Amino acid sequence: MSIAVNNISKSYGAQKALNNISFSINKGEIVGFLGPNGAGKSTLMKILTTYITADEGTAKVNGQDVNTNPKAVQLSIGYLPEHNPLYLDLYVREYLAFNADVYKVAKSRIEEVIQLTGLSSESHKKIGQLSKGYRQRVGLANALLHNPDVLILDEPTTGLDPNQLMEIRNVIKNVGKDKTVFLSTHIMQEVEAICDRVIIINNGKIVTDKKLDNLISEDKEQVIEVEFDFQVEEQLISKIENLVSYVNIHDMMWELTFKSDKDMRSVVFDFAQNNGLKTLQLNQKNKNLEAVFREITK
Repeated sequence: MSIAVNNISKSYGAQKALNNISFSINKGEIVGFLGPNGAGKSTLMKILTTYITADEGTAKVNGQDVNTNPKAVQLSIGYLPEHNPLYLDLYVREYLAFNADVYKVAKSRIEEVIQLTGLSSESHKKIGQLSKGYRQRVGLANALLHNPDVLILDEPTTGLDPNQLMEIRNVIKNVGKDKTVFLSTHIMQEVEAICDRVIIINNGKIVTDKKLDNLISEDKEQVIEVEFDFQVEEQLISKIENLVSYVNIHDMMWELTFKSDKDMRSVVFDFAQNNGLKTLQLNQKNKNLEAVFREITK
């Protein structure tokens, strides 16, 4: 196991940030760690990176205990914290060279990570002169500098524009082929684009831990958008079989939510025919991770 977390709990005074958390992650997995603000994501990441200690339980990274062998853990982890701490008066290459000396890695590795994170055009500047997006790249380059086995990334794409987002996602996917990547984010599209698996935490407890595809596909709810050629009364709409909820979007357009294994578009079509209506539009809306996340954490 690259990461093994067993019965971890952590409190801040009367507030229980983590409540008996357990999971494991294998090498080569890219795992999205999701949850509302204050759910305990950053607390767990700080425990895994030895910045703070848990009140109860154990955590291991690459087989090394975070409490009894923190130095070995630190050497095997590349960490990008949510609030990326950088020396703003240093030049990009100067900052990376400083950290290369700390990790005792070859200077040639500096150029490799600069290329990998797309920093070439900005590498001659002081970090304080960079945009927030490029500062994130410097933090990611630093996390990759010593070629760690495990990457722990807390909100890694904060402040990136859409083009930068795509580039950094590709970097994370590529390095994730032979490393373990554990990342937190509030951007659901990011998780859908790069993660194999999703762990969702809420109020300090894990509420789901599943492969991304399974998490989305196993929910049997279907959302269908339909437009009739005539205004239909709510009382009549409510009689459609397997209907969980319905919303009148405007005039003759309805959003219908069903709980069923079968494709409910045929049921809506038959309903229209049986009631002398025509369907001007009939679309099935795919359920995405954002919808699943809202349901699980609400």
